[in-house]
Amino acid sequence: MRSTVHRKGNFDPFYGMICSVTPQTGEIVTHAKSVSLTRRSALGAGVGMLCSPVLAQPSCELGLPGHVKGSAVWRDYDQAELDAAYNQTFYQAHLDRVNDRLGAQSFDLRFRRGYPDRLTYGEHPDEKLDLYRTAVTPAPIFIFIHGGIWIHLDAATSGFAAEMFMDHGAHFAALDFAPVTELGGDLAAQAAQVRRGIAWIARNAASLGADPERIYIGGHSSGGHLCAVALTTDWVAEFGLPRDVIKGGLCMSGMYDLEPVRLSWRSSYLAFTDEMEAAMSPQRHIDRIAASLTITYGSYETPEFQRQAKDFTAAVQATGKPVALIGGTLHHQETWESLGNPYGLNGRAALDMMQI
Repeated sequence: MRSTVHRKGNFDPFYGMICSVTPQTGEIVTHAKSVSLTRRSALGAGVGMLCSPVLAQPSCELGLPGHVKGSAVWRDYDQAELDAAYNQTFYQAHLDRVNDRLGAQSFDLRFRRGYPDRLTYGEHPDEKLDLYRTAVTPAPIFIFIHGGIWIHLDAATSGFAAEMFMDHGAHFAALDFAPVTELGGDLAAQAAQVRRGIAWIARNAASLGADPERIYIGGHSSGGHLCAVALTTDWVAEFGLPRDVIKGGLCMSGMYDLEPVRLSWRSSYLAFTDEMEAAMSPQRHIDRIAASLTITYGSYETPEFQRQAKDFTAAVQATGKPVALIGGTLHHQETWESLGNPYGLNGRAALDMMQI
């Protein structure tokens, strides 16, 4: 039976709770104790709340209270520290509140501006998209790939950001695709759905009122990873489309090399193999990038998410390809929220990328 968690816009049991991950089993344990987090205490703790080698905090209200450091499993991280570095709930106590707010804003947009066109781009039941149209056509189009640890969230929850694009003369298309847990944990299968969605839009751009020469993509969190995978796709060989069919990509708070991800708790639901790790690590396929690239992150995100953004940027820069790195004083879900604000971190970055 299909889980209703993904479809109803809710989130997994630990999302937004104070929790820890059992290193040996990957089991997620929630803590009943509530935590009071003030702006002063958050700023005093620096970029996050994890007692990790990166932050070197002697004690934490959030993160790993009472943690005794174990053997290193990746760089200087022990297992518990690495697990926490790939779990945003250790760094954003109000994560669920932001998600609730964005869901409400997405509903409000549909109430005020009308429902998007619901279109099918493939044969799988989840291969659909929401298209929010701007008034004037042909128009540039921004294709959004949602996050949610490759399992949760959906196109409907992403609608809040559409209004900014519509008001600036661009279409906004939010992709749906199957949760990776319904694909046997195969990230390559999920990435193939995202690629099909982008290719379908490119081939049907004229009938959608979109300018085929102004197709842009963006994704947040696990969607930021899938966005980078799309940007490193060989569009000529796989789809018979121009190499530069995508003119620009906005990778928001994503992951770009999956080696540490594979060693973290996320391997409990991702069926990693050496081949999948290599194929789904965009940082290892930079030679295929043909679009201008913008990479963003929040300074209150986990140290690993920040490092991933910086390392990916440096790797792209080393090849001479156009890339910009932009950081903001935001938590993880707040970086997503900023996409709907023309003055926000990602809203401004998207408008600059599209030159609108």
